[in-house]
Amino acid sequence: MLFGNEAPAATHLEQKLSVCSKLCFAIGGAPNQVAGSATAFFLQIYLLDVAQINPFQASMVLFIGKAWGAVSDPIVGFFVTKSRWTKIGRLMPWMVGCTPFVVVSYFYLWFVPPFTNGRFIWYLGFYCLYQTLITCFHVPYSALTMFLSTDQRERDSATAYRKVTVQLLFALLIKEVYMIAAGVIGGLFLICTVVMVLGVKERDDPYAPKTEKPIPFHEGFVLVMKHGPYLILTAAFLFISVAIQLVQSNFVLFCTYAVDLRDHFQNIVLTILMSAAVSIPFWQWFLQRFGKKTAAFCGITWIMPFTVMLVFIPNLVVAYVVAVSSGLSVAASLLLPWSMLPDVVDDFRLANPNSKGHEAIFYSFYVFFTKFAAGISLGVSTLCLEFAGYDTGACRQPHAVAYTLKLLIGAAPVAFIITGLMILLLYPISEDVRRQNKLALDQLSVCCAGMSVSDTAVLLEFLNTH
Repeated sequence: MLFGNEAPAATHLEQKLSVCSKLCFAIGGAPNQVAGSATAFFLQIYLLDVAQINPFQASMVLFIGKAWGAVSDPIVGFFVTKSRWTKIGRLMPWMVGCTPFVVVSYFYLWFVPPFTNGRFIWYLGFYCLYQTLITCFHVPYSALTMFLSTDQRERDSATAYRKVTVQLLFALLIKEVYMIAAGVIGGLFLICTVVMVLGVKERDDPYAPKTEKPIPFHEGFVLVMKHGPYLILTAAFLFISVAIQLVQSNFVLFCTYAVDLRDHFQNIVLTILMSAAVSIPFWQWFLQRFGKKTAAFCGITWIMPFTVMLVFIPNLVVAYVVAVSSGLSVAASLLLPWSMLPDVVDDFRLANPNSKGHEAIFYSFYVFFTKFAAGISLGVSTLCLEFAGYDTGACRQPHAVAYTLKLLIGAAPVAFIITGLMILLLYPISEDVRRQNKLALDQLSVCCAGMSVSDTAVLLEFLNTH
């Protein structure tokens, strides 16, 4: 009965997550994602029109801050992999410990200091500090997905809960002014972290061989970087996330100065977020019914014709149609990479049975590459506004600025999305492969308790050949 069908079924039942656990997991990460969405949509125009630093300085804040955050990801990932288990787990202490400091740094990021000459240093310093601290939260939180359950559907469901909660919470705060929203998000950080600690159980890795000599970090890093599905997925969503980031960061400026919708941009952004929140359950059903790769292509391509439509037909009705349609793609871009990444980790576990505890490497370096690329794109896009003649604090901008914003909203994202989807064509983990991996891991979770590394390797070889 060792390789029969009954034991895995029992394991599946043991790993089923309650609705309460999924909600607590989603609530715990919501403020982090809401804060990230707020900076994506509003930080650029805040620096230019509220803090009133020049476009070159704003581009330096955005690029250096993102690059700093990108470098922080693998560093934090290294220390997370070295963490020991505590009464609340291996990852939870990181999130609990950094939360109060994240609150303080985020609040002062949206605070306008009384002096003017040193504002560039002020925002650069607090943005870099915020990026470092939020990395200490985000890396263990994203890796926690792998320790919620061994069942792929349960992990996908928890990810969907997380994304819906994020979009709904951000939609509720979108109408608030910068400082009030920053204060509210800071309070939510503290409350939601407590809820997550109380309601989420971090499980040990049931697939890990019992050994006292884990593989060193640098060897694990080399193994991860050689894993083909991980490289393809990361490269594909790197380009796609840059496209989404370009649209998010320039959308408010586009509405204000390129299409004369400055009185409606908050409602348009709210429509995007509500559309994304409502459509996430649809994409969760779609990926289970038709597969994650198909869902990625259908969801991401949806945004391209509509963003181009807004550039060429800039009126209010079209703007709302584009907002609803864009929300569908934003939901897909938020849900699918975090739903596909655990499948890559499972595939890696089967391919490298002697390697364990490297989940943080997968998540931290995925975020590193996407953050670094987004930082470059944000810095370059803001510099483009500088070269086009952007006038800080002016009610009207030159025609060249409007033309540049149209390129940043229309042509540039489309080019990045097409590139990302072409790379995604090479992604090898189909639904059949995913089901085979799940079956092998279900068998392994029953059999590997107390087994040595060599015995686990023999078992995996047997499972892969039968």
